[in-house]
Amino acid sequence: MGVPHVSDRTAALFPALAEGSSRPALTFGERSLSYGELAASAGAQAARLAGARRVAVWATPTLETAVGVVAALLAGVPAVPLNPKVGERELAHIVGDSAPSLVLAARGDLLPDALARLPRIDIEATGAQGDVREWPEPAPDRPALVVYTSGTTGPPKGAVLPRRALAGTLDALEDAWQWTSEDVLVHGLPLFHVHGLILGILGPLRRGGEVRHLGRFSTQGVTRELTAGATMLFGVPTMYHRIAEQLPEDPALAEALAGARLLVSGSAALPARDHERIRAVTGRAVIERYGMTETLMNTSVRVDGEPRAATVGVPLRDVELRLVDESGHALPDGPEHVGEIQVRGPNLFLEYLNRPDATAEAFTEDGFFRTGDMAVRDPDGYVRIVGRKATDLIKSGGYKIGAGEIENALLEHPAVRDAAVTGAPDADLGERIVAWIVPADPEQPPSQEELADHVAGQLAPHKRPRTVHYLAELPRNDMGKIMKKALHV
Repeated sequence: MGVPHVSDRTAALFPALAEGSSRPALTFGERSLSYGELAASAGAQAARLAGARRVAVWATPTLETAVGVVAALLAGVPAVPLNPKVGERELAHIVGDSAPSLVLAARGDLLPDALARLPRIDIEATGAQGDVREWPEPAPDRPALVVYTSGTTGPPKGAVLPRRALAGTLDALEDAWQWTSEDVLVHGLPLFHVHGLILGILGPLRRGGEVRHLGRFSTQGVTRELTAGATMLFGVPTMYHRIAEQLPEDPALAEALAGARLLVSGSAALPARDHERIRAVTGRAVIERYGMTETLMNTSVRVDGEPRAATVGVPLRDVELRLVDESGHALPDGPEHVGEIQVRGPNLFLEYLNRPDATAEAFTEDGFFRTGDMAVRDPDGYVRIVGRKATDLIKSGGYKIGAGEIENALLEHPAVRDAAVTGAPDADLGERIVAWIVPADPEQPPSQEELADHVAGQLAPHKRPRTVHYLAELPRNDMGKIMKKALHV
């Protein structure tokens, strides 16, 4: 498959490490490392990884995880970040599939049986600063990370991410977000996936800036760090929803957010209601971006663009994006044209590990990756995700309807706290629209008729829910994404 040129900026993944400066690089609670200390700690670990085929990293939200991943990247050895909360069966599959030579973990971490047979290296994240060694940068297509997908359609697949994908995405975000070495990022995301690890840890390190990890997300931690000089916040919708709920009674949080340069939400759509509540109190808009494990980042709202709620912005630099119909034909822009997103660029993964069949199926003949995400595109290029092709495209009465736009409409109803939309077989319509509602007041839930009229008035009559189910909570994964396969009658 064809990949656009990769710029010379990928010559060194972390240029600031070679400088060995005393500038702060990583802070986790009371523990921190400067660039010089990180270079020494990661460099010492990297020297022990020489010759390894792959290394597993027990990815707890700690300084050790960040050091271990940087060490693997310095050594040119692909790292496999492991979710410490993953179940035994899934972990055994990932370890068996990726076949790491050894495992990196913080000293004292107890590892499950699936990892017990592997040679282990305890990661040292010390403040000692020694001689800084320059590590040769491997070829751009050298695998950097193997990140496993969520496995919603079978066992998780290992997406092999090359170094040029990491560099390309992070440099495109430098352009879109005007990200500099002066930025200080705060986040409390896990470190085993793209958002928390690549954007949240490797992003600041590539820029030569600083990251402060909360260990565990809290609005108090956000307030503290933004008040103490942090300029950027990364989070997922669940976190921003908690922020929106807290803001009316927390003037210190409102002041801290108002002083931030950039607030970024990702991994799932942030409801328009939470966008507006945060903007109304702080005067700051939350920027959304769109990416996947296989593609890293594809689009974002730019800091110099319009912060338009319910969109994920425009394609990033060097990313080609098109919407196609079921026959693979490109669709024009416009709200009536719902199509699958396909992307091509230096941000793409190399392959699914050990799965040539799945890799071949994922790409078109001209090298575009089939994301499976459905969207519409405004005439000025802004992309609006309406759901997944497999679960969120509802074909009802001859119409193709995206579940996401109905969910946003439902969330605008004052009696709705949370909402999800699915399709169900219908003899007359083909599929009927089903709403799953968490009412704001469980004792007085809005009626089906009220919700149907609300959606019909906001969108169109054919998009109204025909069936409504009431729940105490929606099933969500660690990243706040609704697990729609768990919703059934």
